[in-house]
Amino acid sequence: MKATEMYIRLNGLKIFAYHGVLPQENKVGAEYTINLRLKTDFAHAAETDRLEGTVSYAEVFQAVKDEMKIPSKLLEHAARRIAERILKDFPTVMEVKISLYKQNPPMGAECTDIGVESTYTKD
Repeated sequence: MKATEMYIRLNGLKIFAYHGVLPQENKVGAEYTINLRLKTDFAHAAETDRLEGTVSYAEVFQAVKDEMKIPSKLLEHAARRIAERILKDFPTVMEVKISLYKQNPPMGAECTDIGVESTYTKD
């Protein structure tokens, strides 16, 4: 038996951060939700039941938290930085699909979240 595609998913990560174009967004902050889909080959870990050969969820989450601490004006920029960090820090990850949502953005509209989604691959 052979798996043709393998993904590690981290969905619904909640992080409080200070991103935004408006000065108040950088002072007050907001809650963000992040979803990640990481394409990797974890066949060895699946066979051996060992952490070696896969990607640690905890280490990925720490990388995301570190990047979210750096204020950005745009969600697009923050999402790109997170994907770039994951691709750099985790050599077995070949692709990162990320969605980053700001909860209750200050735009005068009734909504739950607004965000961006993109997919990045290694060159």
